[in-house]
Amino acid sequence: MKYQSRRPAIILLADGTIFHGKSVGNKEGTSFGEVCFNTGMTGYQEIFTDPSYFGQLMVTTNAHIGNYGATDVETESDGVKISGLICRNFSYTYSRQDAQESLEEFLETHNLFAISDVDTRALVSYIRDNGAMNAVISTNVDNIDTLKKQLSEVPSMNGLELASKVSTKEPYYFGDESAPVKIAALDIGIKRNILRNLAKRGAYIKVFPYDTSYAAMKLWEADGYFLSNGPGDPEPLENAIQVAKDIISNDHPLFGICLGHQVIALANGISTYKMHNGHRGINHPIKNLVTGKGEITSQNHGFAINREETEANADVEITHVHLNDNTVAGIRLKNKNCFSVQYHPEASPGPNDATYLFDQFIDNIKKVTV
Repeated sequence: MKYQSRRPAIILLADGTIFHGKSVGNKEGTSFGEVCFNTGMTGYQEIFTDPSYFGQLMVTTNAHIGNYGATDVETESDGVKISGLICRNFSYTYSRQDAQESLEEFLETHNLFAISDVDTRALVSYIRDNGAMNAVISTNVDNIDTLKKQLSEVPSMNGLELASKVSTKEPYYFGDESAPVKIAALDIGIKRNILRNLAKRGAYIKVFPYDTSYAAMKLWEADGYFLSNGPGDPEPLENAIQVAKDIISNDHPLFGICLGHQVIALANGISTYKMHNGHRGINHPIKNLVTGKGEITSQNHGFAINREETEANADVEITHVHLNDNTVAGIRLKNKNCFSVQYHPEASPGPNDATYLFDQFIDNIKKVTV
């Protein structure tokens, strides 16, 4: 082992429960966030750089993390977005030929504090039973009272607006300028692979900051509009909700993923709520109620839309449901060119069962532009 004696570390949960581990790389550190877990067997680099995970302490249920290193092509944003990593076995060496560096080097570059040697099975079981909550990971194991006080001051994810923390500051373009379809995307935490999936289907995308108005987006004269994934509670996103209302009222083609899906629901008078522990992994079963087919999907969300209110809304149809808990996983508007899903059809890495949704969006655009 590269580090024979590593610093003792703890995970202190908001309810006072403590789990023990050791620092990765024999480093001192302390990091706060909402503790959650992801059940994916691969894709740790994509998870760490996904803007939807901003402000969260990530527990990986796969026992081995770092064994295939890191590479530039597997980042979903401009840097690491989680606030800390918790794992069982951390691999300081890697075996993949295409990797550019070890995961330890990647974490050092992005200044991410991580702890390993944790009983992640026990920790995940505890989160499942007691729900996602704020926590702190630290090597400051002799000052529990100080950590408790600091942890009590960390705001809850419920009611927390985080899109402004991860959104682009200036508009930018993605794809081929000569592409036949133009899409205006509101960045409330967008992943690069979403842009790649749209671009390879003949779209040229202009990505706008989270606080851009509909009037400003409309000046680009896009053929369709997209509301991205992202972190935090959707309810404080007043501008994004108004943008969705304006797009829908003008009946432009609109597609929303994850946080964008929740924003579209809120724009239609459907409330959202914080889930007990959320859905995070690349193996979540979905049923498409339109086709009757099942889909294995990649998911990452801690909020969901209210099913009773969705069913009671005469203008909205539920198109997809999560088979584990029957939460709403997709909707469409009956009289408008708008649909959304709670999961990630771009799924990198992960299943490709839902990539047809990008084709559906492009088809919706072409129906009104051709």
